[in-house]
Amino acid sequence: MSVVAEIETLNQEFYSAIENGDLDRMERIWAEDADGREVVCVHPGWGMVTGRREVLRSWALIMANTPYIQFVLTDVRTSVVGDVAVVCCAENILTAGDEGETGFVAGKVVATNTFVLTPQGWRLWIHHGSPVLQGGEDDEDGQEVL
Repeated sequence: MSVVAEIETLNQEFYSAIENGDLDRMERIWAEDADGREVVCVHPGWGMVTGRREVLRSWALIMANTPYIQFVLTDVRTSVVGDVAVVCCAENILTAGDEGETGFVAGKVVATNTFVLTPQGWRLWIHHGSPVLQGGEDDEDGQEVL
């Protein structure tokens, strides 16, 4: 398997862990904090969460309070430079409505997931998700025009 395919598989495992509320799987995906390398996570609309313990705690809270979520990834772009890999993608998200509501809510987030090669293999180092607040039209290359 090529490094790009390995990274894209791990990236998909990250989203599968969220969809399935699988914190054990999420723990295996994230890197350990190391000298000069602290994990970082920016959830859409949140401030920056730093440190493996706090990042995993944030995911536990999200998973505990999300009855249903599904991700369809589009516009996936993967780059590998040495021991660092970056996946940029659009997260097309479908979630259950708020408590008391019926139906589903759709949203879009643009995400950057940075992976680092560790002695245990590739692990997620940084996740940054930014909500797409307004819809525009796509040009012929699928890029949003605002």
